[in-house]
Amino acid sequence: QVVLVESGGGLVQAGGSLRLSCVASGRRFSTYAMAWFRQAPGKEREFVAGIDTSATRTYYAESAKGRFAIFRDNNENTVTLQMNNLKPEDTAVYYCAADRFGPGQDDSGQYDYWGQGTQVTVSS
Repeated sequence: QVVLVESGGGLVQAGGSLRLSCVASGRRFSTYAMAWFRQAPGKEREFVAGIDTSATRTYYAESAKGRFAIFRDNNENTVTLQMNNLKPEDTAVYYCAADRFGPGQDDSGQYDYWGQGTQVTVSS
């Protein structure tokens, strides 16, 4: 059992930055690929960024490339999403997800555990 708790969301102006954090409870965090997804009102949940178990590989949605960075600390059981140059279309609830032994890619059906989400609002 893994419990994921996100933090760091908030209201920011376009062009600003936010850093989202996700802390995982439970053992063997290093065996889980981690990812961030988001869901905007009236839209389906979509992949934002993912990272494999050893932080060797990272994956990004096209919308996130060049602006967002995902990294993890297996000693602290955390995964972080640094978001820069935010745009109003980034407004959504952001979810942290864990996939046991997975690659950390964009198939939401592969993820075993999800956090409750943190709201990110970008004003124009």
